[in-house]
Amino acid sequence: MAQLLHTMLRVGNLERSIEFYTQVMGMKLLRKSENSEYKYTLAFVGYDEESTGSAVIELTYNWGTEEYDMGNAFGHIAIGEEDIYARCEAIANAGAKVIRPAGPVAGGSTVIAFVEDPDGYKIELIQMSSSQQGLG
Repeated sequence: MAQLLHTMLRVGNLERSIEFYTQVMGMKLLRKSENSEYKYTLAFVGYDEESTGSAVIELTYNWGTEEYDMGNAFGHIAIGEEDIYARCEAIANAGAKVIRPAGPVAGGSTVIAFVEDPDGYKIELIQMSSSQQGLG
């Protein structure tokens, strides 16, 4: 059986990104490794380990590269939230960007919000209904 393991994001400042995903988004730093021969460092963050079936985010820092052209192909990461309004308030209070406040999606009733990480990647927050909670 196949399993989605992780999504890789290239970041310009690894420590800043780790701080955002752990302190602002509430994830854990699962592991970190450095490759001096090829000059990159990886950090994996998530709410739980890949071995439990949870997808995680691989933050890749290529030494000396502080900025990337975002392009227009990548859309966003989506995270289910038990209380999207409280999460948006906590994110804003932490000084991070809430670029679309929590509210119903256009033409529907699902409550969503969008935030932006330090490198400009978009993160969609989706209010989980009671039937979705516990799915991972």
